[in-house]
Amino acid sequence: MKKYNTSPLSGMQELLPTEQAVFDQLKQNISDVYHHYGFLSIETPLIERTDILLAKAGGDTEKQIYMVSKTAESADAPDQALRFDHTVPLARYVVEHNNDLAFPFQVTQINRNFRGERAQRGRFREFYQCDADIIGREKLPIAYDAKVIACIYDALKTFNLPKMVIRISNRKVLAGFLEALGLTDKATEISGIIDHAEKVPEEKSRAALAELGLSEEQVSKVCAFMFTKGNFEEVSGKLREILGDLTAVEEGLNELKQVTEILEAENTGNFIIDFMIIRGLDYYTGTVFETMLEDYREIGSIASGGRYENLASNFTEQSFPGVGGSIGLTRLFFVLRECNLINMTTTQPIDYVILPLSQNEYEASFELARKLRADGKTVDVDLTERKLGDRFNRAGKIANFAIVIGNDEVIAQKYKAKNLKTGETIELVA
Repeated sequence: MKKYNTSPLSGMQELLPTEQAVFDQLKQNISDVYHHYGFLSIETPLIERTDILLAKAGGDTEKQIYMVSKTAESADAPDQALRFDHTVPLARYVVEHNNDLAFPFQVTQINRNFRGERAQRGRFREFYQCDADIIGREKLPIAYDAKVIACIYDALKTFNLPKMVIRISNRKVLAGFLEALGLTDKATEISGIIDHAEKVPEEKSRAALAELGLSEEQVSKVCAFMFTKGNFEEVSGKLREILGDLTAVEEGLNELKQVTEILEAENTGNFIIDFMIIRGLDYYTGTVFETMLEDYREIGSIASGGRYENLASNFTEQSFPGVGGSIGLTRLFFVLRECNLINMTTTQPIDYVILPLSQNEYEASFELARKLRADGKTVDVDLTERKLGDRFNRAGKIANFAIVIGNDEVIAQKYKAKNLKTGETIELVA
């Protein structure tokens, strides 16, 4: 009987070695794509000053931040907290190091973040995010929005997933739309309703809009807006039907046109303009996007991001506009595994386990291990004195091949590697 509850805390991922090997490979695939696109790696601290994180948190995120107390008995309000994403710490990082950075600064962070939301299946409180961001000084051309989207899409392609669709919008379009309807003062509440509209019946969204004091005509126009999707010509035509005049949404539409034209020219997957895409975090100001699996929409977004013009404004008077995207790898790994969309019958984490029959074969075992490692292989030397069958059982759980080394093998300088899945053997010459 266990003396303590040794299960991980709710909302924390803990994998077996074979599962971890798959997870790590997916993480490496993403990292490789980011680097091929020219993104540089950094790591910001897990713990940040609370005022830094709260500067742009807003909404539900502020309620989900893990505060850090220096002592268990401290009654003071914590002045430190665990980061909830990479973007706010990145803004601080850029301000702190801007004199040493080359702009546009293309940067990737792949690491853990923490968010105290209610743990449930597929929702984690500790999770890996794989971010790719581009930060400019004073200006950042809208073309970079397309570059980030293309990079994220190419990283997701390494998963060999079924058909993906990139849903793209622009928050300037929504802002202009609401301004044209005289609803700017209710923008935050309406944005929240649109952000959740896909998960509830349309009648519920209409009722929520009516509760805000919108007229029946305004409710109908907002609903028509949020269900608008298609290519640029289709959505701009629909907006003209709703508003009559596109002046209020012209800036956002022009940015959408430029981004989608670049994506089309680069043949970047299947994408669509979809005004239901809002993105919940308060710092997005222009382009926003989410990536879905068309046949598994219940999974939700598997990658998302957008443009943020003013994130660093809380920390400096200088302007550092940026655009970024993120793959939430922990949640994505969980849901893809649940839906059998990733191959979990992969090879074992270790290539070879060497089994010396006695201490007399240690030297030869270590020498063979060195040669295999020099050839890029992963090798474990089993130094236990258990029965050979037990040692083979252990090898089968962690490795792809086992090599038994006895006196005959040492004399001949020839070794046989047994495939622990098929039973076939291959000969190795020392």
